[in-house]
Amino acid sequence: MELKPGDVVTLKSGGHPLTVVEVNADNVACLWMGSDGDLFRETLPLAVLEPVEAEDSEDEDEDEDEAEDDEEEDEPKKKKSA
Repeated sequence: MELKPGDVVTLKSGGHPLTVVEVNADNVACLWMGSDGDLFRETLPLAVLEPVEAEDSEDEDEDEDEAEDDEEEDEPKKKKSA
């Protein structure tokens, strides 16, 4: 696995997404934001990391549009008063 600064990875065992800041041989320095907004930096062995699949933002937008369409269909139609 070839990593470069800016790549997003996670521990193979799970956890927060980590941003790669430096790669040295078999070690990778990573940054991540903790639950309370604290910034952490740790150097981890390459063997414990896996790349995070990039999410396609267009798919997310389509899902949101479909959800909005479903909501509109569920709302009762208002009658116009004359």
